[in-house]
Parts: sequence; structure tokens; C-alpha cells
Amino acid sequence: MGDDITEAGRCAGTAPSGNREGRVTTSEAPRSEATRYAPAWLELREGPDGAARATELLDALRGRLAGAAASPEDRERPLVVHDLGCGTGSMGRWLAPRLAGPQHWVLHDHDPDLLELAAVRTPRTSADGSRVTVATERRDLAELTADGLAGASLVTASALLDVLTREEVDALAAACAGAGCPALFALSVVGRVELSPAEPLDTELAEAFNAHQRRADHGRSLLGPDAVAVAAAAFARVGATVRVHASPWRLGAADRELTAEWLRGWVGAACEQRPELAPRAEEYLRRRLEQCGAGALRVVVHHSDLLALPRTGGAA
Repeated sequence: MGDDITEAGRCAGTAPSGNREGRVTTSEAPRSEATRYAPAWLELREGPDGAARATELLDALRGRLAGAAASPEDRERPLVVHDLGCGTGSMGRWLAPRLAGPQHWVLHDHDPDLLELAAVRTPRTSADGSRVTVATERRDLAELTADGLAGASLVTASALLDVLTREEVDALAAACAGAGCPALFALSVVGRVELSPAEPLDTELAEAFNAHQRRADHGRSLLGPDAVAVAAAAFARVGATVRVHASPWRLGAADRELTAEWLRGWVGAACEQRPELAPRAEEYLRRRLEQCGAGALRVVVHHSDLLALPRTGGAA
């Protein structure tokens, strides 16, 4: 699936969260297919995404990667990182400079324009100045297998899990286990949003949005806010040690443009799920956008990051 396995975008509130069928997007995002994967949306969210990702998981990941490089020859070989649904490549821009040693990034997405953009913008040096190289693959996530990940040091993705089905997450866990590689999944929504100042309609819209995230999409039942728990269980079943850490967006006056887009997507998805909310939601959205423009609105969109470390000694 790809995001198109993209991290792209559904604005946090997505509207159709979309995805899959081949795609993968984010859990937050704008309303139309075009908007959802638009580079402009991805650019808007890159700063808050980077601030939200759980750096607390990186020490354990670095330790596992270092442990896998047991010999001097191993240490000379680049880490091979598969970025699923890379979008414009923000995960690589965030993670590559935080890992030492030579790296080779394999970027996966359905959108050739996003792949080209991501490849151009991937950092060329790692944390210690070692070389970073890049390759691209236009493929569907459903095609990803342990054989396809042979030689992988790490599988990573941002805003991916919540737009997958239970079966797709099981298959992804099995592929990573079969390849014996760790997996780091950032920024999966968990179904909690806090707006300040609070309003009575906040809860109804949040519940409708969460139901929208779990909807059937082209015959696929998406996991939405249940994704992290489902993925944690799936990776545990294949023998991995799983760690989960909160990674909330904290949007304030400096994030007006992103917050406005998120609001439109969040309210739009809720009304798509429950059309009877529309009359009240229209005035609600107008009022919230005014607060946003005045710098008076604060929003916390809760996400979680998940790190799965395979059992020591190879494939599970």
C-alpha cells in the first residue's frame, strides 16, 4: 500500500483517511484525495511531526543496530532502512541524522512525484558524517514480504499503522520478523484530541472522527485509533519486544496554518461519518478558525510511536 503508503496526509482529522488500497496516509488530513497527499500538507506538518516523534525510543534502537554490527566488516556495511509510505521523505530527514554510520535508504511510495521529491531531499550524511545513499521503490505495501526485506537493518514509517487493516498489520509484523529486523512506526493516532478552550461539541466530533477512522474503505476495515494496540500485539506474537511511547502534536499560535487545515479535516471527517452533526459543526468550525487565526486556540492531537525489536539471534 504505500502512503499512497504515504505519510501524507489526511489532515489529522482526516477525511478520508485513506489509504489503502494502496496508499497509506496519515491520520490527520484533508478532505480530498488530492489534498490528502499534497506535498504542501506534508510540508505543513513536518515541523510538528519532528517535534512529536519519540526520541526516547532511539537509544534502544541504536543499541540493537550497534549490536547487529558485531565485526569490523559489519560496521563498514551501511544500515539498510526501508521507509514505507515515505511521502516527501520527512521520516528520513528526521531519522538519518540521528543514526550513526553509513546508511542506505529504500523509499517506498505509490506516488512517483513524492518518491522523486523524497529522494532529492534525503540527507546525504548521518550523525557521524558517514555517507547516506538512497533508492526508491514504487510498490504496494501488500507486496512487502520477508524476502523483499532481506538484508534490511530497519523498517520505518510515519502515520501508517492507523490506515492499515488488522490483516495488513499482521502481514507487516510477519515480514519484519522473517527478515529479523527492527521496526519503528511513528505518529499513529490513538483517538484522543484536546482543544483549549474546550467546547461541548468537541467530544461528539472526536467520537465521530474516531468512527470514521475505523470505517470500511473499499472493503477494508481500517484500524484507526486501535492500530497501535493491534500492532503491539501482532509484533509480540512473532517474538518481538515492543515499546510504545506517546508522541503528541502540540499545536499553538505558531502553528495556525497547520491547525486550521487539521480542523477542517477533523470536522469534515466527523460530519461525513455523522451528517446530522453538520448544522452545529458549521458554526463550530467558523468559531474555531477565528480562535485559531487569533492565536487563541491550543490543540493536542495524541499519537503513539512503536518500536519492535526482534528476538536476538535472527528471524523470528
